[in-house]
Amino acid sequence: MIASKILQAVNTCFYAYSLLIIIRCLLTWLPNINWENPIFMGLKSAVDPYLNLFKRIIPPIGMFDFSPIFAMFVLWPLNWLVIVILVLIFRVLGMLGQ
Repeated sequence: MIASKILQAVNTCFYAYSLLIIIRCLLTWLPNINWENPIFMGLKSAVDPYLNLFKRIIPPIGMFDFSPIFAMFVLWPLNWLVIVILVLIFRVLGMLGQ
């Protein structure tokens, strides 16, 4: 029971982080956003370190930045991998059924 709750929580965290990335990208289309606002600063500090990993590899092409797309393409399989590893660990510990 607790193992399934942990798996659900981990999956929810990955989903929430994906939504934060999408929100961050959509907000860049609004030119008058005050990024000094504490809410937006929190969003930037949560998402930008991950996105910056991909911005170093994939520079913007003109005014288009494709790095968030690749970041999402890495985040989704990473979510799957973490869930699979947790399921295996919980099975070894006898916390999940066969």
